[in-house]
Amino acid sequence: MMFEVIANADLRTHNTFGISERAERLAFVDNDRQLLEALSLANRHAWPVTLLGGGSNLVLAAPVPGLVLAMRSRGRRVVSRSGQDVIVEAEAGENWHALVNWSLDLGLCGLENLSLIPGTAGAAPVQNIGAYGVELEDVFESVEVYDRRTAVICRLYREQCRFAYRDSLFKKEPGRYVILRLRLRLSSVPHPKLEYGPLANAWRATGLQRADARVVSELVCQIRRSKLPDPSQLANAGSFFKNPLVSAEQATQLQRSWPGLPTFVQSDGRYKLAAGWLIDQAGWKGYRDGDAGVHREQALVLVNYGGARGEEIMGLAARIQSDIQQRFGVMLEMEPLLIGRRELEAGSWKLEG
Repeated sequence: MMFEVIANADLRTHNTFGISERAERLAFVDNDRQLLEALSLANRHAWPVTLLGGGSNLVLAAPVPGLVLAMRSRGRRVVSRSGQDVIVEAEAGENWHALVNWSLDLGLCGLENLSLIPGTAGAAPVQNIGAYGVELEDVFESVEVYDRRTAVICRLYREQCRFAYRDSLFKKEPGRYVILRLRLRLSSVPHPKLEYGPLANAWRATGLQRADARVVSELVCQIRRSKLPDPSQLANAGSFFKNPLVSAEQATQLQRSWPGLPTFVQSDGRYKLAAGWLIDQAGWKGYRDGDAGVHREQALVLVNYGGARGEEIMGLAARIQSDIQQRFGVMLEMEPLLIGRRELEAGSWKLEG
């Protein structure tokens, strides 16, 4: 079935920040054939292309020229079983949390700590999504992608994807790859990861002695709901800033000045700081400027109270960055991807959740 191209489409309902910007053209693609046809159409007309997943990791700061492609491919399946290992595959347009629940229904473990993360399966590798002590790369097997540079469909494995904290090959080479489907290596035997403080406390409170992935998932959902606003009730894109990584020396100096600062040592010897704690200490929690604000319960989340534009969200973010750098000597990096005038004029693609 041929895809439909919608002219002058409002993207407000296609991004969880609820930002109303227009796409010059919008098309929904359900399969590989439609995707390749849409890319061919864009190439013929020299339209810039923006890929759109669930819209949960995106800030729109300008009208979007060219063609916006909304990935709507569906499907999930067990590919193979070998001992405890089970390889599952999901199409790029699959809802991530629905995929997690499906894996739990099959008695599989590995995704429970990543429950309730918004977005699509295809966007998960771009950001190397992570939560509560687990990152996607921990369970990642491979992705099937369309390489726009070579015009071929190929498979990329974990080592090739260059995963790092909220980073990947797909961010380092934006626009080159279109993720078609994702494979994950899960387990039929529970191996719970409960080192993260609030999750460990919640698990101990259950009194359970035997590992149970479904219970861990439910606890993660409870913690997330207590900390993060539901985008359907208050528009947001989740955590707006990455937790900054600093040297051991800088972490020690900061802790001398700020004894309560949470720090987490990394495998490379650097320390991860809690960005939300820094923002909270600087007094930004609950701040509001028009319809752009900082959530009153979680300083790491910027929110749209109704009519905020992307420029207003970014302006607030910039003020927070400047203040944190001045107070702590740390530059916060935004986590959502920005589609703004500069990026669009450069003709770059944006891949998002």
